[in-house]
Amino acid sequence: MTKPIQPAMTAAYFAQCVISFGVALGSTTLGIFYLPVGAWVRAFLAVSVLYTVTSAFVLAKCVRDRQEFDSMSSRVDQARLDKLLAEHDPYKVDAL
Repeated sequence: MTKPIQPAMTAAYFAQCVISFGVALGSTTLGIFYLPVGAWVRAFLAVSVLYTVTSAFVLAKCVRDRQEFDSMSSRVDQARLDKLLAEHDPYKVDAL
């Protein structure tokens, strides 16, 4: 008894995520660009935003990898259990 594999996401959901990310990053960039402060402050804010974005990508990758590892471990354990149950014969008598 194996679980059917479900698709991770639809194309529409993926497009929504990409568009949302683009709008958020673009509006932040425009906000930094039009902020009435000096160039050094703008540069600091821009580097901060880039660091936050890259950290978010790395965190998302780590969460995804952990989830895939847990899922794979679960599948291996389920396959072992299925094999043991398939090989088990409750009416078999062991000869001494």
